[in-house]
Amino acid sequence: MRLAPGVELALPYLLGALILAAVLSILLTPLVQRIAERLDVVDLPDDRRVNTTPVPRGGGLAVAVSFLVATGLFLVLNGGGVLGGGTLRPPLSIGSSELAALLVGGAAATVVGALDDYWQLRARWQLVGQLAIAAIAVVLGATPESIGSPLGGLIVLAGPIGVIFAVLWILGMINSTNFIDGLDGLSPGIGLIAATTLGLISLTTAVGPFGQPFVAVLCFALVGALAGFLRWNFYPATIFVGTSGVMFIGYTLAILSILGTAKVAVAILVLGVPIIDTFWIIVRRIGSGRSPFTPDRGHIHHRLLDLGLTHRQTVLLIYAVCILLGVLALVLSISQQVIAFLLFLVGSGLALFLFTRRSVARERRRPLDRPLDRPLDRPLDRPLDRPLDRPDEGAAES
Repeated sequence: MRLAPGVELALPYLLGALILAAVLSILLTPLVQRIAERLDVVDLPDDRRVNTTPVPRGGGLAVAVSFLVATGLFLVLNGGGVLGGGTLRPPLSIGSSELAALLVGGAAATVVGALDDYWQLRARWQLVGQLAIAAIAVVLGATPESIGSPLGGLIVLAGPIGVIFAVLWILGMINSTNFIDGLDGLSPGIGLIAATTLGLISLTTAVGPFGQPFVAVLCFALVGALAGFLRWNFYPATIFVGTSGVMFIGYTLAILSILGTAKVAVAILVLGVPIIDTFWIIVRRIGSGRSPFTPDRGHIHHRLLDLGLTHRQTVLLIYAVCILLGVLALVLSISQQVIAFLLFLVGSGLALFLFTRRSVARERRRPLDRPLDRPLDRPLDRPLDRPLDRPDEGAAES
């Protein structure tokens, strides 16, 4: 893998989009936080959540607006790049319709998510919204024509096959991002790592002899928006990304990974943690006779917390795993990426099994291991006048 020729022409746009999106996100997030608090759009503590105080949600609005503004300004300054006359020319497979799928679909995903943040929609209505967003992408032509085959060459996704693949890919990316969104800074941080990886690989010959610097700028606009938001969302968070954020992040990453030469295998590997976490969660819930959308504390981040890791340690550990997978995605071939993902799938399943056994064992031992910190039933306000192991005599005396 090497840098594509002419990459230096993209650097001013790339850095400009990244910095602008980051600054906007830093400035807009406190405003969104105040609006959420005024509208009482907050996550209250409960047995499943890890926050101990009410925290406003809906920070995804700041992320989405920052990305859309930075991307829109780039398209204007690029001077008609969509029509082929700009400094950075998009790949032949990307036109105004595909860009509209990215921007309009991203805005729609944010709106649908914001409705859930405010009204707490049921899972079935969230799924309807996700299908509508996927339909926008398909109608506007954001479907892959082919993806790399692990056996070499390309797998053609023409006609209905491409449509079905695009819908399933978008739904999978949105829900994987949603399922991993359980700790401060977790899903935005993973999204940042994934967008960085997609942006870097778009600057190399791995996606074509001239790279895709146009797509790289779009990826780094998302990196900037997420980096600015993490200023407020990293532990301890003052605002959560909310459904508006996870839907926008999942949708945007899904579209960015199929724009131009499809980078689906790269996205699958770098997003291995949320994808595999989602897979095992669904398998476990269905296996126990529950709906796959039933919330619980069975996610990988919950298991790590149960093992004794702190909130910050858990998030940083998952970041480290995602960065490692991102590096592998940059240096491995498509077939090697698939093998690495399958090995990670099996290894994570084994690790989750061991985590579960250790957590269960700790729960069983806990009443015996920890000191008594409260009365069992009532205070002992008088000395014991009879042995505790002779309840029959005590009952007879009373």
